[in-house]
Amino acid sequence: MPVLEITRTGSTAVLTLNRPAARNALDLELRQALAAAIPELRDDPSVRAVVLTGAGGHFCAGGDIRAMGGGQGGTDVFEGRSRILSMQRWFDELVDMEKPVIAAVDGSAFGAGLSMALAADFVLVSPRATFCAVFARIGYVPDLGGMYLLPRAVGLARAKELAFTARVVKAPEALALGIAQQVVEDRPVLEAAVELAARFEQAPAGALGIVKSVMNHAFESDRRTVYMQEAMAQSLCRESAFHKEAAGRFLNKQPPLYQWPEN
Repeated sequence: MPVLEITRTGSTAVLTLNRPAARNALDLELRQALAAAIPELRDDPSVRAVVLTGAGGHFCAGGDIRAMGGGQGGTDVFEGRSRILSMQRWFDELVDMEKPVIAAVDGSAFGAGLSMALAADFVLVSPRATFCAVFARIGYVPDLGGMYLLPRAVGLARAKELAFTARVVKAPEALALGIAQQVVEDRPVLEAAVELAARFEQAPAGALGIVKSVMNHAFESDRRTVYMQEAMAQSLCRESAFHKEAAGRFLNKQPPLYQWPEN
């Protein structure tokens, strides 16, 4: 079976990490599969949203320590650096994908698995979901963007606490901290994530893509820079086919092209 399953539900692509015996840990084969799949989904106009999940009752246990040599190290100190840099390339493409990305987390999201969840725009979790910046337990630092994404999700002081203690965060606390946006209790979390993704089928893809791109970098930008990005983006949106049709519908008192359900 493939270590990464890609399925389609309408305009939604579902990426399933599929190494259940290893709790979907990121070995070389899975990393290579992600590196190939993410650009394809990014460039496919028929894909309007992406759901990221894991098989076998877990999201992702992080890096595969066995595949990394079981703590024995490599023959060259730069091997580890090259491995991390290669992971960062496809991970950046996931973080910056100008489409809604939704993580459906069941079971553990540890280490790099926590980072994978934080790469999403929405994190939906089951009641049994757990998160852990586990790196300190083996003398590592948070990787796969963890030291960038975690402070932005939970705040600097809380991110330090989670990294320093390497403690487990359960679903209710993940919701309170801002790691997750919803705890799904009445049905499978993947089902809820796919339903959420489907809501973006009629969304203004170009406009939402720009919003995501600008907001992803807003903390590194000064106010005037964001203002300029806003002005350029709005001028593009004003000339878009979506805006012209949506404005016409508004003036003619027709139903909107895109409206978020009230419930």
